[in-house]
Amino acid sequence: MKEFELKYGCNPNQKPARIFMENGADLPIEILSGRPGYINFLDAFNSWQLVKEIKQATGKVAATSFKHVSPTSAAIGRKLSEKLKKACFVDDIEGLDDSPLACAYARARGTDRMSSFGDWIALSDECDLTTAKIIAREVSDGVIAPSYAPDALELLKTKRKGAYNIVKIDPSYVPQERERKQVFGITFEQGRNNFKIDRDLLKNIVTKNKDLPDDKAEDMIIALITLKYTQSNSVCFAVDGQAIGVGAGQQSRIHCTRLAAQKADLWHLRQHEKVLGLVFADGVGRPDKNNIIDLYLSDVDSEDVLGENVWRQYFAVKPEPFTRAEKDAYLASIKGVTLASDAFFPFFDNIEKAAKSGVSYVCEPGGSIRDDLVIEAADRHNMVMAFTGMRLFHH
Repeated sequence: MKEFELKYGCNPNQKPARIFMENGADLPIEILSGRPGYINFLDAFNSWQLVKEIKQATGKVAATSFKHVSPTSAAIGRKLSEKLKKACFVDDIEGLDDSPLACAYARARGTDRMSSFGDWIALSDECDLTTAKIIAREVSDGVIAPSYAPDALELLKTKRKGAYNIVKIDPSYVPQERERKQVFGITFEQGRNNFKIDRDLLKNIVTKNKDLPDDKAEDMIIALITLKYTQSNSVCFAVDGQAIGVGAGQQSRIHCTRLAAQKADLWHLRQHEKVLGLVFADGVGRPDKNNIIDLYLSDVDSEDVLGENVWRQYFAVKPEPFTRAEKDAYLASIKGVTLASDAFFPFFDNIEKAAKSGVSYVCEPGGSIRDDLVIEAADRHNMVMAFTGMRLFHH
C-alpha cells in the first residue's frame, strides 16, 4: 500500500488528508480492520516507537495507552498484585498471570482510566487472546501491534460492529534519519531523535545517596522513554515497571510535576482498602465506577462529595467515609517512587512536591543554574538523583 486516504485531518474541515511515504515506498503497515484517522495514526506511530524502545531497553514486553499524542501510561509485563488487579478492573480476567502482554496493558490502561477513555493502544509483541479480551471491553479507538494471534484478531474484529481500528506494523521498519513536517506552509527538517536510553545513562548520580537498585533503574528507563514520546514540557512518575502519572504539555515544569503527582497519588489511593471495598450497585459500568471513585478520592472528605442521592444511585452499600486526613496519612506512607523530567528542574519546588508523593528516585538532564539547590533539596529527602545530560523534548 503506497498511501492511505483519510476521512479528514485533525478536524472535519481539513480535507483532503492522507498518509504516504515521500520516497514512494510502501507504507510499513497493514490495516486489518476499521479506518483509522489522522490523529489515530499520530497516536499509533508515536506509541509504537515507545513500546518498541521499552522492549529493546528492558528486554520485556511493553504496552502503552495513548490519548492525543501523549501516553497516559506505559508499562512492562509484570504480574499484578490482587489489589492492583481489582483497582485496574481486571480481577475477573482469566489467565491474566500467564500473559505478560496482558499484564502490561492492564497496568497501562488502569493507571489513569479517565484519561485512557477512548485510547489508542500499542503493544510491543503479538497480541494474544487474553490481551484482546481486555481491549475488547474497553472504550478504545484502536490498536497497533507487530502481529495478532488468530483468535485475538477474530475477537477484536467484533468490536464496534467490525469497525474497530486494528493496525499491523512491520517491526523491522526503520525510518529515514531525517524527518520533516510543515507548519504554516514552511517545511521543518531535523534528524530523528535516535538517542538511546539505557542503564549507562544513569551513571552520573549527583546526590549523596548513590544506591540505585536495578529495578529502580528500570523504572527510570521506562519513565524516560515515556517522556521521549510525550508532548513537552513533561514529567513522569513511575513505580514497579510502569508509569503511574504523566504530566504533559504544560508551560511550567512545576505544573507538570503537580499534574503528574496528582495522577500518581490517585493511582496509589485506588489501591486503598476503602476503595477496593466499595460495593457498587448492579449494572454500574466501569466508566461510571471510575468516575465515582475519582469523586470519592477528591481533595475533600468523601461524605462532602458523595451525597445521599449519589451513593443510593451507584452503591449497593453506603461507602465508608474517607477523610482528607486519612488520604494524606496513606500517601505519606508511600516510598520508592521514581520521578523523571524531560528537561532540567529550574527550581527546587519540584523536588519538594515530588517528596510529598513518595518520590525516592529522580532522573533529569541537569544543566540549570540552580542545580545546586535542586541537589540540596534531593539530599534533604535522601533521594537518589541521576543527571542524564540529555533533554527529551517532543513536539
